[in-house]
Amino acid sequence: MVIKKAADIPSSEITPKSLYLNRRRFLAGAAIAGAAAATGFGLREIALPTMVAEAGNKIDGVKKSSFSTTENITPYKDVTNYNNYYEFSTDKYEPAGLAKNFRTRPWKVTIDGLVEKKQVLDLDAILKMATPEERIYRHRCVEGWSIVVPWVGFSLSELIKRANPLGKAKFVEFTTVLAPDQMPGQRGHVLEWPYVEGLRMDEATHPLALLCFGMYGEELPNQDGAPLRIVVPWKYGFKSAKAIVRVRFTDKQPNNTWNLSAPNEYGFYSNVNPNVDHPRWSQAKERRLGEFFKRPTLMFNGYGDQVAGLYGGMDLKKNF
Repeated sequence: MVIKKAADIPSSEITPKSLYLNRRRFLAGAAIAGAAAATGFGLREIALPTMVAEAGNKIDGVKKSSFSTTENITPYKDVTNYNNYYEFSTDKYEPAGLAKNFRTRPWKVTIDGLVEKKQVLDLDAILKMATPEERIYRHRCVEGWSIVVPWVGFSLSELIKRANPLGKAKFVEFTTVLAPDQMPGQRGHVLEWPYVEGLRMDEATHPLALLCFGMYGEELPNQDGAPLRIVVPWKYGFKSAKAIVRVRFTDKQPNNTWNLSAPNEYGFYSNVNPNVDHPRWSQAKERRLGEFFKRPTLMFNGYGDQVAGLYGGMDLKKNF
């Protein structure tokens, strides 16, 4: 028998902390796992044994969206207690506590670059641009886990059209807040700060791309990207920039943070693609947060019918 060293084990294969801490539940579940596998039913774990996020202010006037998936929604307590948010911590269980007192008001967003209407917008002005919608989206992390979340926001295109981009603007760059006094993760050098992400213009204006300010009918919790983030459901989660303070239009492909940090692991496009492995683990399967068994990863995270046309003629293994 070969025993792998910890450094050799990809994070996608590590047993979630919630399963480890719920030993009694796990042992009881193991006893029926064979039956569950035989019948095809999944085995769901109990609630994560972590802090419960405080309820945010309710968002009024939210309408349902036709873009929503019909899949089961991941419990709120799971989504708010297991977060990739390196500005606070590389540990997925720590952002919920570390972000508790993060200040999200006053908040302004600078719109600049190749646009006719350069401006600095107050958060409240942005929130009034369009009627908020609830969109239940699948969200896939590059590390092998996924969630289904009822995000609240409106199409990112609503913000873009108000900036009136110039014809030579080909990309949109998003910069997140730099606040090391509030974000302990930014005091280290695990990544270059502030965090920067980008999309091609046709991606940013696609109806599925969401300018998001809430979830589960309430304002975003701090650890999930408050007060303003984007959600790009057909791409890996790190493309959905959080706590945005600048939107810049450019004719050059933005130097996004993870691509600068590890270009052989994180490409600019980062479309969910089960046929392109991360150098340290397979992307062919994923584990839905709150479930025990893995499931096959879907091309474009299941949104291929809507977005595959954006990449016609492209080699999606080379342009990963």
